[in-house]
Amino acid sequence: MTSSFVVGLYFLYRWMEDLAPDSSIEGSSQPDRQGKESWKWAILAALFLGIAVLVKVVIAFLVGTAAIAAVLLVFGTRFWRSIQVWSMGVLMVIPGIGYYVLGHPGRSTEYFFAWTVDLIKLILSIHFYVEWLAFVGSLFGLTVLFLSLAGTLLSPPRVRWLLISLWVGYLLYGLTLPFQMLTHSYYHIQLVPVVALGLASVFEAMVIPASRLPRLWKAGLIGIALLIIGYQSWIARSVLVAEDFSHVPASWETIGKAIPAKAEVIGLTQDYGYDLMYWGWRRIALWPLATDLSSVKNDGRDLAARFNDLTQGDDYFLVTAFAQLDHQPNLKKILDGYSIAAQGDGYILYNLHLLK
Repeated sequence: MTSSFVVGLYFLYRWMEDLAPDSSIEGSSQPDRQGKESWKWAILAALFLGIAVLVKVVIAFLVGTAAIAAVLLVFGTRFWRSIQVWSMGVLMVIPGIGYYVLGHPGRSTEYFFAWTVDLIKLILSIHFYVEWLAFVGSLFGLTVLFLSLAGTLLSPPRVRWLLISLWVGYLLYGLTLPFQMLTHSYYHIQLVPVVALGLASVFEAMVIPASRLPRLWKAGLIGIALLIIGYQSWIARSVLVAEDFSHVPASWETIGKAIPAKAEVIGLTQDYGYDLMYWGWRRIALWPLATDLSSVKNDGRDLAARFNDLTQGDDYFLVTAFAQLDHQPNLKKILDGYSIAAQGDGYILYNLHLLK
C-alpha cells in the first residue's frame, strides 16, 4: 500500500510540474497545455494511487486529499473542464469501489461499523489526542515530527500545499479509525514518507550551508551524523537481543501434547492462538479478551455471565494468558470450580466435564 502510494505521489507531482512548471507561483495556476507527457504522468499517478487504495482502503484519505490539492494547484476552480482530471478520478476509484463496495459490501460495512461508528466516541475526549500524539511520538520521535511539520512550511509552495494536504488526510484517517491510532504501530506506516518529505526541506537548509564549509568541518558533521546513526542502531539491537525466546517452541509443544486428541477446547491464550497452532499443532476456540477495545465497545459487559453459552460443546478450557485471567475475576471464580486435567509451566487445562 505504502509503496504504491509513494510511487503514485511521485507521478502526481510530475504531472503537476508538467502542467504548471513555475513552482514559485503561490496558489493555483492555469496550464496552457495538456500534451502526451502530462497524460503519461496522469495515468501513471492514477493507476498507482488506485492500486494503493485497492491494497488497503485506509490510504484513500491521503490519496484523496493529495489528489484534490494537486488538481486545485494546477487548475484552480476550473478543474471540472479538464478531461485529465476526470480520467484520473475514474482510474483512482474504480479498483477500490470494485473490490470494497461491489465485491465485498458486507465485509466493508461490518468493518466500518465495528471500527468507526462503534468507536467514534473516542474522538470526543482530549485524552484521545494526547495519547495519539504520544503514540506517534514513540514511533518517530516528537522532535522528528515537529521538524517535519516545520519543514512542511519551509517547502516550496507546491510541495508545501501537497504536504499540508497529506497531513490533513492523515488527521481525517486517524479520526475515522481512532482505536487503531492508539494501539497499532503499522497503521501509521503511510506517515513515514510524509514525515520524510517534510524533513527534506529542513535538511536542505542544513546541507547547503554545510557544503560551503572547509573539509575539516564537513568531516566533523559527517562524524556527528554517523555517531547518531550508530547510537540509534545499537539501541535497536539491544532491544532485539534483550530477551531470549529459544524456549518458546518447546513450551507450546508441551501444551499441545497435554491436550487430549480430538478434544474440543476453548482457551484464554495469546496472539489469537497462533503460537499454539504453529508450535503445538492444536487449534482452539478463543475466549474473549478483556482489552481496552472491549471496555470501549462493551463497557460493563460481564463475559463470565455467558460462560455456558460460550463453552457449549467444549470439553476443556485452556489458560495460558494468566494476566488476562486476572482481569476477569468472575471467569477465574467459575474455572476454580472445575477439575484440572493438566498443569505445567505456563498453562492450566480445565476439564469442563468434571466439577471439583
